[in-house]
Amino acid sequence: MNKKKPFVLRLQPEMLAALEQWAQDEFRSVNGQIEYLLNDALTKSGRKRKSVSHGENQ
Repeated sequence: MNKKKPFVLRLQPEMLAALEQWAQDEFRSVNGQIEYLLNDALTKSGRKRKSVSHGENQ
C-alpha cells in the first residue's frame, strides 16, 4: 500500500481560490485537484515512473 506523505504548500490567496473553484467544478477536493494536476503534468512530461501495482490500473 502506498502511503501519502503530507507537506506544507504555500499558495497566493488568488491561486487557492481558483483551485477551490476548479476542484468544485470537477467534484474533487482541493487536494485531489492538485494531485490530479501534478499527475497529469508528470505524465505529459514523461517524468512519471511506470510502477507495477497489484490489482490497480494506472
